[in-house]
Amino acid sequence: MNKKDLSFEIKAVSDDGLFSGYASVFDNVDSYGDIVRKGAFVESIGEWEAKGKMPPILWNHDPSDPIGVYTKMQEDEKGLYVEGKLLIDDVPRAKQTHALMKAGVIDGLSIGYRVKEYLYNVDEEVTDLIKLSLREVSIVTFPANPDTRIEAVKSRLDAGELPTLPEFEKFLREAGFSKSQATAIAGHGLRKLLSDSAPEAKSIQNALNILKGTNYV
Repeated sequence: MNKKDLSFEIKAVSDDGLFSGYASVFDNVDSYGDIVRKGAFVESIGEWEAKGKMPPILWNHDPSDPIGVYTKMQEDEKGLYVEGKLLIDDVPRAKQTHALMKAGVIDGLSIGYRVKEYLYNVDEEVTDLIKLSLREVSIVTFPANPDTRIEAVKSRLDAGELPTLPEFEKFLREAGFSKSQATAIAGHGLRKLLSDSAPEAKSIQNALNILKGTNYV
């Protein structure tokens, strides 16, 4: 599952735990080179509504630590607008989070999602996220986690899935590969590159070991 962090645009936080704001803003290039486009959440919101519920409010993406429920999610011209309720009377973590949000100490929100449709602009090195499957929306301590991309790729592999080419290429860039190396590894296949040269093969094997969570020797 991918995670996208941003500074939470809180519109209001009431004493009873209700809050509202934007979980995602459209047409902004984030630090990963992704752009969420208007309409990306429409289908997923419809699927949640068909179930008669909304995604949970989690603390730091921990599925064992829910702290509230979203009561409304909808797209407008700006982004994904949400309204939620922290269960401050029943969940101690929710009460703590509510106090920190009211004090302005916590303003991080992160959406957990899977990419269903995207377009990658090679020249500009940006990815248009066209359709997303929204899994959860977390309140997080520190937004813009630098390890998010690596964890997203690893989680896909652990689930028996493959990352998209843009995700894999960006992961390689963050792991220290040059743009040309990352593009070659992601776009032209490992088998061909492994037969090209020993130095390149070493780099590719290093990438594979990073993905597996092992150390390269």
